[in-house]
Amino acid sequence: MAAPQIVAYGSWKSPITSDLIVSETIGLGPIAVDGEDIYWVEMRPAEGGRNVLVRRTPQGEITDRTPAGFNVRTRVHEYGGGSFAVADGTIYFSNFADQRLYRQLPDSEPQPLTPAGVDLRYADATIDRQRNRLICVREDFTGSSHEPANTLVSIPFAGGDSGEVLVSGDDFYASLRISPDGSQLCWLSWNHPNMPWDGTQLWVAQLNADGSLGDRQQIAGGVDESIFQPEWSPDGILYFVSDRTGWWNLYRWNAGEVEPLWEMAAEFGRPLWVFGMCTYTFASAERILCTYTQEGVWHLASLDTKAKQLEKIETPYTEISSLLVDAKGRGLILAGSPSESTAVVQLNLATGEMDVLRRSSEMSIDSGYLSTPQTIEFPTENGLTAYAFFYPPQNRDYTAPAGEKPPLLVKSHGGPTAAASSRLNLGIQYWTSRGFAFLDVNYGGSTGYGREYRQRLEKMWGVVDVDDCANGARYLAEQGLVDGERLTIAGGSAGGYTTLCALVFHDTFKAGASYYGVSDLEVLARDTHKFEARYLDRLIGPYPEQQDLYKQRSPIHYTDRLSCPVIFFQGKEDKVVPPNQAEMMVEALKAKGLPVAYVLFEGEQHGFRRAESIKRALDGEFYFYSRVFGFKPAEDLEPVLIENLSI
Repeated sequence: MAAPQIVAYGSWKSPITSDLIVSETIGLGPIAVDGEDIYWVEMRPAEGGRNVLVRRTPQGEITDRTPAGFNVRTRVHEYGGGSFAVADGTIYFSNFADQRLYRQLPDSEPQPLTPAGVDLRYADATIDRQRNRLICVREDFTGSSHEPANTLVSIPFAGGDSGEVLVSGDDFYASLRISPDGSQLCWLSWNHPNMPWDGTQLWVAQLNADGSLGDRQQIAGGVDESIFQPEWSPDGILYFVSDRTGWWNLYRWNAGEVEPLWEMAAEFGRPLWVFGMCTYTFASAERILCTYTQEGVWHLASLDTKAKQLEKIETPYTEISSLLVDAKGRGLILAGSPSESTAVVQLNLATGEMDVLRRSSEMSIDSGYLSTPQTIEFPTENGLTAYAFFYPPQNRDYTAPAGEKPPLLVKSHGGPTAAASSRLNLGIQYWTSRGFAFLDVNYGGSTGYGREYRQRLEKMWGVVDVDDCANGARYLAEQGLVDGERLTIAGGSAGGYTTLCALVFHDTFKAGASYYGVSDLEVLARDTHKFEARYLDRLIGPYPEQQDLYKQRSPIHYTDRLSCPVIFFQGKEDKVVPPNQAEMMVEALKAKGLPVAYVLFEGEQHGFRRAESIKRALDGEFYFYSRVFGFKPAEDLEPVLIENLSI
């Protein structure tokens, strides 16, 4: 192999192109099991971001089950999830275009179950075999209230019904499950201003023979206790995850008492941003297959429910989700590692042998072009510690001139109650293989580090997250690992807000990119969807009572403090962060004479799904930095119109 060429950072030629990423990569969604068949959802950028349900037979044949013209995706809570259920070869799913529920018999076209022309959305369906119906969450936009009504409803298999209400009165519902004998129903509920990771209630009620519910009983949870993923064991005992100790650990409700199974300083749960999230499943009544995270890394384990003993299962994976056990007692997981993209993996629980059934990307990339994330801890405000994954530049064909340090791109993740992942992300490798360093920050407020760490962000959004991102960048510069004069920051949604705050309230960064980010908190408080309508009460404070604080934390009011270039990417159909959030900021930057670019995508919503949008955004951001920092990319990129740029 030839010696590496000496070329400036940012000008390295990489085989990890945007075309390769969007053409060879799919998203893999939740897994389901029906007899010996395995199902999962594939999100395909090359098909306009369409979600397709596929089936794998015992013989290993993988086929699409969703015909052209259908898109398995719900808009409940806007973020969706829990969009399908399957039993005996029959599929029940929510179609994105009309939000109707459909029933698809084997080898047949989907047929609608719910009526047309009514603004109703459905999610998180569970199949009630005894009563020939679905029970699911319904979001009803037909009323006179400014917010939709969320309820639990039943939908008969025969169709033609918009749903009979079984449970109502709370603002939100999720995670409904029917006991194995069909006699009980459990579910989660919560109310404004809580988000599900703040506090939820776990309910149980008898399911009567006629389908109605008996008296309900709250068995766990509350305003300050978050319950996640209730599940019935094969022998009819209700298990769930609770953070009552400060960590999301496993519990069960047995003989009227809540009993801990295994307490440890680790998270067995995740923030319930979408329906259908899963961190454990039953291999039998005596054995749970589960996953937990410590210091940002996920681990697989087996929990003996009788002896209450946890045994770690060694795997090469650092990101694990969507666990199930198939008809033959084999584990199924969605998993990824720093060297492998997300895959559907089958695990022999007896031998530990693993088989990959489907990868999100089949492309083979030489490890010489892949940067391995390093887990770092760094000091931040008030004597505290924050966490991140650091990716140094890596390309086997190049090295930088002596003395040059790489530019750094800091990623502020969305949520903000989410977490950075260490699994292979070609979007990150796109940057590092071109000569950028990359810092994926798990700032205070991120999940995976316990409730106390998560609550660092309460009343402090726009402060703690921003400080942690800035301190992470400065820490790397002080260590001599990156160029302190070429620090950039980017993020989407809540991460876009953190990005804009960092650019306005700090002078650490020299450029930034906001993806559908918030610039005016007051506009967000007045003009967002129900799920997040009161989210800011905890992150900032109640509105309008604390209007002054909303103004103080809104970047739009402090554009006079901006002194560096910014690029904005926005979906035109975004209902979570509407386009006017970006456009107000763009106009202010134009008026000030700062370099600014704005890329608006027709047909895109909150997060980009179409191949052409993903490609345009990735290349556009890189092009923007090349012009700002004055380096020449190794490839020809479609230009982005940059206002007020004189170089």
